[in-house]
Amino acid sequence: MAAGAPRIFVSHLAGVAVFDPNGDQVGRVRELVAMLRVGKRPPRLLGLVVELSTRRRIFLPMTRVTGIESGQVITTGVVNVRRFEQRPTERLIFGELLDRRVRLEETGEEVTVLDVSIQQLPARREWQIDRVFVRRGRVGAFRRSKGETMTVEWSAVTGFSLEEHGQGAESLLATFEQLRPADLANVLHHLSPKRRGEVAAALDDDRLADVLEELPEDDQIEILGKLKEERAADVLEAMDPDDAADLLAELPAEDVERLLTLMRPGDAADVRRLMAYAERTAGGLMTTEPIVLRPDATVADALARVRNPDLSPALAAQVYVCRPPDETPTGKYLGTVHFQRLLRDPPFTLVGSLVDDGLQPLDPDAALPVVAGFFATYDMVAAPVVDESGSLLGAVTVDDVLDHMLPDDWRETEFHLTDEGTPHGA
Repeated sequence: MAAGAPRIFVSHLAGVAVFDPNGDQVGRVRELVAMLRVGKRPPRLLGLVVELSTRRRIFLPMTRVTGIESGQVITTGVVNVRRFEQRPTERLIFGELLDRRVRLEETGEEVTVLDVSIQQLPARREWQIDRVFVRRGRVGAFRRSKGETMTVEWSAVTGFSLEEHGQGAESLLATFEQLRPADLANVLHHLSPKRRGEVAAALDDDRLADVLEELPEDDQIEILGKLKEERAADVLEAMDPDDAADLLAELPAEDVERLLTLMRPGDAADVRRLMAYAERTAGGLMTTEPIVLRPDATVADALARVRNPDLSPALAAQVYVCRPPDETPTGKYLGTVHFQRLLRDPPFTLVGSLVDDGLQPLDPDAALPVVAGFFATYDMVAAPVVDESGSLLGAVTVDDVLDHMLPDDWRETEFHLTDEGTPHGA
């Protein structure tokens, strides 16, 4: 656990108000959603069920929670207002864990769960249940016994966690939870279509989006087609816009339009913009979500943006300086500031004084060989894409270039590595 990270007992969160960054109330906490894991590993806290003023209950992922303090929850301000539906791998803390009879691992004694505590992991936006508040003695039909109460580690009780021999998508996901998205994609690719659909349905939106980006097109289309349309739209929103555009380009036009209509307008607009370009051009390869700063931003501002854990290493390698507006497509592109340069200058330095404007940006219609040549010539991991008016449209990253230069079936090739790190048969 992070030093000094607050431990919060979930009973204190029931009915707590949820606010956006502007101080406007979004709703109130009605439930917490967790995912159990194999053995004695503490469960991961996935998010909160928030009741809006309309009495609709929605799911708020913990990645959207920026603070839990002083009897309130603060969010990023971005919420999905679709109605919450519990998935097979999810457990409701208030409804399914509290008041449950479990056993103390050391003595085998039965105890009743009164509360559980949650805590944030160090240097991450991930939360987990870490302790359990229990009472000795049995619960009667009309009264609760006055037995001793105590707080124990999650690993000190049994009766919650999945068994090692458990079956179903729940156990499979718990077993492969630590896999990188590309490795989990490889697991899914080799499952039967039925099993692949079950596992995909049990993944949360962000995890499924990451895995879909690593799957062959046929698997992507198959999995997306088995999801309810609203869920499919949620997953597309969670994908990088360029990957979502590539996937939608493989679907019938009527399906594409229906899914885009279900997506949030801003996300749909980014995808539509990318789909207007040919696939193997800079415009078709780019992402619309690079780091964009105004010239009066400071090095400290830039480094704060670079630290965002949701950014890929390639996108975090540099920031793009533009006149307002500071979202793509922006005002005039002024130049790039590389991460190494940010580390060499004082925090108060304005990024406008550090721009590298010596390299010509990519034209959105530049063909793939031209883009690849640019990366090879200048040793770049990302490059800006600018239109004829000088506006920044997005950025191409080296991973997207490689994706389109490798054979179409490269994702279907499984590499078995020896302990020395060389492929078998090499």
